[in-house]
Amino acid sequence: MIDFVLSAVQGAVDLPWWGYVLVLLGTTHVTIAAVTIFLHRAQAHRALDLHPIVSHFFRMWLWLTTGMVTREWVAIHRKHHAKCETAEDPHSPMVYGHWGVLRFGVDLYRKEAKNAETISRYGYGTPDDWMERNVYGKYTWQGMGVSLIIFFALFGFAGLAMWAIQLAWIPITAAGIINGTGHFWGYRNYSTDDTSTNISPIGIIIGGEELHNNHHAFGASAKFAHRWYEFDIGWIYIRMMSAVGLAHVRKVAPALKIRTTEGEVDETLQAIITHRYRVMQEYARVVKATAKAEFAARKARAGAAAADLPNLRQLLADFRADAATLADAQRARLAAAFAASDALKQLYQKRQELVALWGRSTESKEQLVARWKQWRASAEGSNIAPLQAFSLRLARYA
Repeated sequence: MIDFVLSAVQGAVDLPWWGYVLVLLGTTHVTIAAVTIFLHRAQAHRALDLHPIVSHFFRMWLWLTTGMVTREWVAIHRKHHAKCETAEDPHSPMVYGHWGVLRFGVDLYRKEAKNAETISRYGYGTPDDWMERNVYGKYTWQGMGVSLIIFFALFGFAGLAMWAIQLAWIPITAAGIINGTGHFWGYRNYSTDDTSTNISPIGIIIGGEELHNNHHAFGASAKFAHRWYEFDIGWIYIRMMSAVGLAHVRKVAPALKIRTTEGEVDETLQAIITHRYRVMQEYARVVKATAKAEFAARKARAGAAAADLPNLRQLLADFRADAATLADAQRARLAAAFAASDALKQLYQKRQELVALWGRSTESKEQLVARWKQWRASAEGSNIAPLQAFSLRLARYA
């Protein structure tokens, strides 16, 4: 009897403390891989196709470890991209606050999952077989109950703690950190229309989801790492599966090439439009360099007050904002900056004209080429050295 009780307490597998830690890290990592590869890249964005065996394994694993329904997760994520940073975004820190998403990300997910219109509109193309309808989508919490029994049978009371940590892993990392911190803190490779950031250039702990700004710039890309120093472990797994026929990559972000000389205007324009988020990020550096020079000149000028211009960070934020949605305070700051600096006024006008290049989808290729040539001539004819250098660099885009 005592042996039976001890075996129940210890479980069928007896491990040293570090063995339990390794098992826990391994199981949570598989869960992360299932979310980023299956739910996110394959299902929500159709960036790759997975072999049916791999897809079903991930579905079963997520049923056991998270209780998430594929159609619901996909629909909510697609709506996040479609309504990003607006009041309709299911989990925007701009709406609910950074701490609000970190703490209540799961509640926000559950609330949106009850929105039938969201599921119907954005949940198309997800698995709809017998298992999904009668098991995975119908008995959501029962899967977690099965995994509880398995953890306890294998590891005893230690397994209960492992199960609880496993259960909290996705709510903390995905619903909290990615949806919250991924739109609040980090660095940006691309000046996207939202506040998405790359939390870290090394994407291991959350399977590559750390590179969130890269993903928002090229949502349909199966690869999240875009710089030589960035690492996306989810992409490594995809490449390994592709090598043995278990995955087929449909799309990755196009690579930007910089020629040593100017190329064909049509190709250059297409490259500029394709890499528009990077163009805007580089343009922000032009604004920053020019603004710094203007600030220094005004400080050196007799009787000029530094307060005549807004601070640099605020000025850059106002420049990046959509002209159609500028708040009154932003308009006032920009007006003050333009009154004090003709160079900043020119930069703002040039930015709006550049954005219009990829905003005019109804114009012909010839019209767009003419606009680009006009923009370039105006930029290089200005007396703003950073803008002139930027224009020459754009002309070598490929």
